[in-house]
Amino acid sequence: MLDMRTGRVSYAVMSFVDFLGMGEKLFAVPWNALVLDTKNRRFVLNIAKHRLTTAPGFDKGKWPDMADPSWAKGIHDYYGAKQYAEEVH
Repeated sequence: MLDMRTGRVSYAVMSFVDFLGMGEKLFAVPWNALVLDTKNRRFVLNIAKHRLTTAPGFDKGKWPDMADPSWAKGIHDYYGAKQYAEEVH
C-alpha cells in the first residue's frame, strides 16, 4: 500500500490462512515492522504466529479506511511500529 500523499510504502498487505486452510484473513502490516533478510531474499515479520490469529485484519471485499488516523495508530501500536511523521504541504 502506498501513501498517495507522500509516495512512500506504508503497509505490506499479507494474508494468513488458519491451520485448516480456511478463514483467509488479510492484514495491513506497517512497512517499518518488516525487516529485510538479504541472505534469504525476503522480508521477516517478527511476530508470534498465534498473534496473527488475533491481529486486526480484514476481508478481501471489505478493506478498512487506511487514511483514518485512529486505524493507523491501532495498527502501528499492535505491531510495535512507529508511525511516519506526516508532513502536509
